[in-house]
Amino acid sequence: MIGMGAMIGAGIFVLTGLAAEIAGPAAILVFALNGVVTAFTGLSYAELAASIPKSGGGYAFVREIFDDFASFIMGWMLWFAYMIAGALYALGFAPNFLELLHVYGVVPPPDQVGAVAVPVIDAALPLAFVLAFVAVLALVALNAVSTAASGSVETIFTIIKVSILGVFVAFGLSSPMFSGAEFQPLFPQGSGAAAVLPAMGLTFIAFEGYDLITTVTEEVQNPRENIPKAIFLSLAVTVVVYLAVVTVAVGTLGAQGLADAGEAGIATAATSFMPTGLPIIQNGGALIVFGAVFSTLTALNAVVIASSRVAFSMGREGQLLPSIGQIHHRYGTPFVAILTSAVVMLGSVALPTQSAGNMSSLFFLLSFIIVNVAVIRLRRERPNMNRPYEMPFYPVPPLIGIALNLLLTGVLVEYLLRTDPLALALSVAWILLGALVYFALKRVKGQSDSNQAAAATEITPEAED
Repeated sequence: MIGMGAMIGAGIFVLTGLAAEIAGPAAILVFALNGVVTAFTGLSYAELAASIPKSGGGYAFVREIFDDFASFIMGWMLWFAYMIAGALYALGFAPNFLELLHVYGVVPPPDQVGAVAVPVIDAALPLAFVLAFVAVLALVALNAVSTAASGSVETIFTIIKVSILGVFVAFGLSSPMFSGAEFQPLFPQGSGAAAVLPAMGLTFIAFEGYDLITTVTEEVQNPRENIPKAIFLSLAVTVVVYLAVVTVAVGTLGAQGLADAGEAGIATAATSFMPTGLPIIQNGGALIVFGAVFSTLTALNAVVIASSRVAFSMGREGQLLPSIGQIHHRYGTPFVAILTSAVVMLGSVALPTQSAGNMSSLFFLLSFIIVNVAVIRLRRERPNMNRPYEMPFYPVPPLIGIALNLLLTGVLVEYLLRTDPLALALSVAWILLGALVYFALKRVKGQSDSNQAAAATEITPEAED
């Protein structure tokens, strides 16, 4: 549920229209290919999680294999990527929740009725930020006092949103609009099949989430067996849900209509073929908004869990302040790590939304490359290590994973150079800040160790006598 809760987030609601705008009906192919790319790296995560059953996800694996500085930068990137994602989910929750309130006449209408994640009217902007902060604080408080409660909330909310998408697909497949669906020409005129790659790079964030499962390894029963199973199951279900939703959206609204609707594409499609006057949920658009609210909450809760576990693991390894790596004596949770992550997450709300999303995608792609390298290096350096799960056809999957993630990284960087250089600048700045923090903490730790050693060897006058 952590993996599905993170992957089936706001991405499927707001990125489908973007994919259709770039790739036309081939948006279906875009999501399918991203699922394939993700699966190769998923195999590496599964093998490493079974071999190294430690919380912290990709950071824990790299820490086991690479030197201090490389593992710190890996953890630093992952930690920030999760926190940025959390800020984006919180900001996505606010307008969706306001739109849901508007459906029931509680607040004035946003600029576009029935839309998902569209800007709200100026008077409501302060309220949107307040709602984002409240969502973060509520889930942080829940995670800080009870791991079991946060897990239960994740399970319930994820079941609700998957059920809503199931209703969307069922109505869509049975509608007359879908019976006359036209998926040709598959690729847009002019760009052709070349449009698939940039669409993959921009929508890849929708598949980020299965890696969150490995951040809670030590909190799972029989992790060597259950973590790989959870990775594969969450990926399989997510890919099936995505393909069904995108196929219905393109088949009913058409690629051009979906592109014109933009971020509101799924809601517009639902409004076009679902009946009105439904009990509680008044129409298809309202149902999708309802699903988007739960999607952003589950994704936000998942990254609150994941970011705090990465910080906790780094603190436990001595690469952040020791207090961050401690378990609360009463609640049994990484209390300080959760609060620290929350502070940075709330600060990330101030970042430009598009740049923050691009930074998150870039850091995740880089981390996936490193994880694939890590599984190869671990095989070479520790061939006799206990591996309860071994990927098939090694070393083909990690090599393909490295190549595909490098390709998507290159496509994304080229796109950012043209359209969002701020995201690249902020990414470099965060890594440089991480290097400064690393050497500063190392220097402080070195001085502390020297002082302790000096105190231990100091000979008092009484001892001399």
